[in-house]
Amino acid sequence: MERHLITLKINGESYPLEVESRETLLQVLRDRLDLTGAKEGCGGGECGACTVLIDGRPMNACLVLAVAVQDRDILTIEGLSDGDMLHPLQTSFLEKGAIQCGFCTPGMILTAKGLLDEHPRPSEAKIRQTLLGHFCRCTGYTKIVEAIMDARGD
Repeated sequence: MERHLITLKINGESYPLEVESRETLLQVLRDRLDLTGAKEGCGGGECGACTVLIDGRPMNACLVLAVAVQDRDILTIEGLSDGDMLHPLQTSFLEKGAIQCGFCTPGMILTAKGLLDEHPRPSEAKIRQTLLGHFCRCTGYTKIVEAIMDARGD
């Protein structure tokens, strides 16, 4: 397998790595860098559990090859808070009870961040549409939508 020397910019830090051509960003994040917030659910881009932001846009890390995102800005859930200060979305998810098992939560929060960065006051319908690629078996989505609406700052 062909190997490549790349540098990934993750959560504001640069990581020089040697990766195989076939390694996904999710594999590198979890197995090489111990950034385990992104989860492997389906492995095929259907569940949203592995969502990260790449240049501010939600992407399924299981579908992105690590070599394809060299020198792009990658944000994982680990980079969202500011030290001990949670991001408003994280706080809202906690306060609204939008977290149960937590498996889908990082992907949901990062997708919501991407949405709110692009559309600061999305409608409930827009929020629900944006979450279509995410599966949660615990909460039923109502509390997740409420948490995102609360984080809008209305």
